[in-house]
Amino acid sequence: MAGRVMAAREAGVALERAIMICGAGHSGSTLLGMLLGRAQGAFYVGEGAKARYLGDMSKPLRKRACKVCGDDCPVWSGLTWNGQTPLYPLVASHTGAPTIVDSTKRPDWIVQRAAETRAAGATPHLILLLRDGRAVVNSRIRKYPERPVVELVEGWLTQVAACQELFDAFEGPKRVVHYEELASEPERVMRGLCEFGALVYARDMLDIAGGEHHPLGGNNGTQFLATRHQGQGSLVQPGERGRIYYEQHAGRIRPDMRWKTELSAQNAALFDQMAGAANRACEWGE
Repeated sequence: MAGRVMAAREAGVALERAIMICGAGHSGSTLLGMLLGRAQGAFYVGEGAKARYLGDMSKPLRKRACKVCGDDCPVWSGLTWNGQTPLYPLVASHTGAPTIVDSTKRPDWIVQRAAETRAAGATPHLILLLRDGRAVVNSRIRKYPERPVVELVEGWLTQVAACQELFDAFEGPKRVVHYEELASEPERVMRGLCEFGALVYARDMLDIAGGEHHPLGGNNGTQFLATRHQGQGSLVQPGERGRIYYEQHAGRIRPDMRWKTELSAQNAALFDQMAGAANRACEWGE
């Protein structure tokens, strides 16, 4: 990757397309982004909104630098972004990748970056990533046990509604993907997404631990699985409540269905009462 960056600086690679992922947090966007970023000519930035913190030593390491390499990342170190220059063309030129993948997910961010992409003569693509809301809320309960469950469910409802509104209004190539389908049938789903994104599918894309990753932000657990066997990853550790799950994980892509055993009957009933109707388009199995 470092060699590709140096070549790109000389060649001045132009942005051809951006693939942006929207959806509620904790829906698998880090996994999807990493898989897409393994395609030839693609680079997964992670959560591109964190580019505004690059090199800002007043911010914690997890915000200001590559989650895998830290401040000495061969890709991100030396790059700064002023928040005004179109981001994706800048990253395309810097990395030598004409396809930029971003999982920031915020609708306002996506609208702005899509406009910049079009202005650069490139094509923005949008993926709406859905996951069973019960799984999302269970994940948030695990991460934020001090927060009221009602607040976590309301947060999911707000995010899902905002992302659906964005998706409906988006002009350009767009696709709905279910996390559970991606994790259950990764080859079929990724073949379809490569066709959607004008990328060439290769089987080794499904081996997220087989390539380099330089994400800004994103899910620690997924990043841990991708980097734990590479001599990288000392900066990426799963949270304490999920450590055993990730340390015992075989590494192959599979659906994370922990909610089925972890979500209490009380919280499941609360979720169904508050969000059951909204979850109909997202729910996956019983």
